[in-house]
Amino acid sequence: MVQRREPTARQMRLGVELRRLREAAGLTTIEAAALLGVNRVQITHVESGITGVSEQRIRRLASHYACTDAEFIDALVAMATDRTRGWWESYRNLLPTSFLDLSELEHHARFLRHVAILYVPGLLQTEDYARAVFSSRLPELTPEELELRIQHRKARQEITIPYEALIHEAALRIRVRDRATSKAQLTRLLELSDAEHVTLRAIPFDLDDFAASSTMTYAGGPLPKLDTVVRDAPHGSVLIDSEAQLTIYRTRFRMVEAVALEPNETRDFIHRLAKEL
Repeated sequence: MVQRREPTARQMRLGVELRRLREAAGLTTIEAAALLGVNRVQITHVESGITGVSEQRIRRLASHYACTDAEFIDALVAMATDRTRGWWESYRNLLPTSFLDLSELEHHARFLRHVAILYVPGLLQTEDYARAVFSSRLPELTPEELELRIQHRKARQEITIPYEALIHEAALRIRVRDRATSKAQLTRLLELSDAEHVTLRAIPFDLDDFAASSTMTYAGGPLPKLDTVVRDAPHGSVLIDSEAQLTIYRTRFRMVEAVALEPNETRDFIHRLAKEL
């Protein structure tokens, strides 16, 4: 098995799920290796995403681990055997790995849900808005780095899966650059709200029962247990996939969704904000 220099987040997630199955079966890496006739290091490398694993070996391991969830096993096989080279690979070694991991996650997601507090979500940003956001980063980006981020963000926006964004009024009102940029961004949101796959819901300042929440993206996998939450961190995105944490974030999203304006109310709300500019 050829070792990877830099496994992707998807490859590492496959390894994590195989490790979870092994641990649930109460087996050590040595015992799992013996079942496949390989050494312990190979199992460790598979579980860390450093090396790939064949469909046959995944099914053998699942059998030995007493996993009877056929749908889940098929999903793991699909993750292992997918050889698609995504558009984001052209940015490898040009952008931080977290940018590529996010693109890969969005590409394979069945749906996306986003809670935005301070900025309009990246998938909905105009080029001028995105440029203003990236230009505010410290340390300051070079012109080349800035352009790469802009082009990458525009490419990410070519999604057609169901996408629901809950956007706080703060994000709608904050002027990342000037009135013209903000108005153009609000106009863009109104245009996108007509798209069949996009659902926008605003969270006004004067809304009751809204506790402080943070920005997050929830990406739906082929099965709920393969969902992923993306949280922003100082040095890139953090991907969360433990079942306990996923349950918490599902609940958080439902709590925010329960108090947000309906889509038609959101359109009227955004329209009023645009008229104020």
